[in-house]
Amino acid sequence: MTDHEAERTKLSRTYAEMSDEALKELSEDTGSLTEIAKEVLASEIASRGVEIDKVPAKEPRQYSGPLVIVKRFRDLPEAFIARSILDSAQIDSFLADENLVRIDWLYSNLIGGAKLMVRPEDLEEARALLDEAANEANAMKE
Repeated sequence: MTDHEAERTKLSRTYAEMSDEALKELSEDTGSLTEIAKEVLASEIASRGVEIDKVPAKEPRQYSGPLVIVKRFRDLPEAFIARSILDSAQIDSFLADENLVRIDWLYSNLIGGAKLMVRPEDLEEARALLDEAANEANAMKE
């Protein structure tokens, strides 16, 4: 028995033991499943006749032009915190020159630090979020 056949058999048994509701939940988030797992899951759902409400996938955001700099950071830990704030607000962001600063932090001043970049349409919201976080941090220091 090949590895794929063994995996398929194991998944078939696992999915056969699951309830219809558990299969529905699993089918809603197939991003973490292998291709074989997706096939076996679809086969099990079809064999049971379970109705799955298909939620349309989010369309990727359209390209809107070059990224713009929200803020520059000399040190990476501060940049990572700012990027996580934007990530939690579901604003796509990118740290430019992160690896160069990571290699030798003395280069940070030379290249202008790590640059947190966002799409032009997200700039104002990103600035507002980062300013709010900075104000909260200053208030806690006082």
